[in-house]
Amino acid sequence: MEPRFTKLDLQNRTMEFALRVLALVRALPRGFGEEVIAKQLAKSATSVGANYREASHAKSSSDFASKLKICESEADETLYWLEILYKSGIIKPSRLELLMAEAKELVAIFTAATRTAYAKLKTK
Repeated sequence: MEPRFTKLDLQNRTMEFALRVLALVRALPRGFGEEVIAKQLAKSATSVGANYREASHAKSSSDFASKLKICESEADETLYWLEILYKSGIIKPSRLELLMAEAKELVAIFTAATRTAYAKLKTK
């Protein structure tokens, strides 16, 4: 049986993820390329939880599904920037592995939630 997350569990999880990413961003070396990555990474990582919080207060089922899709996209973008850091060698891979694993899990969670939300819309 798969673990079930409550709305609050996922809100806390996405906030913790954003805080961990922000700590990583603060540790990045300072250069033009790193600054670009840092800003993009910080924006996408914090956007996951912010958009999930918005989804929790959606005005309709279609609004909810749409906001979940944004969460999925932002989590995937965060994973992209983490992969750039990993492959470029800017940060030690050991520092990125847990964050990348969490980003992958969040993408999977939001992908499944988005599919379910859109499937429910089709049955209405």
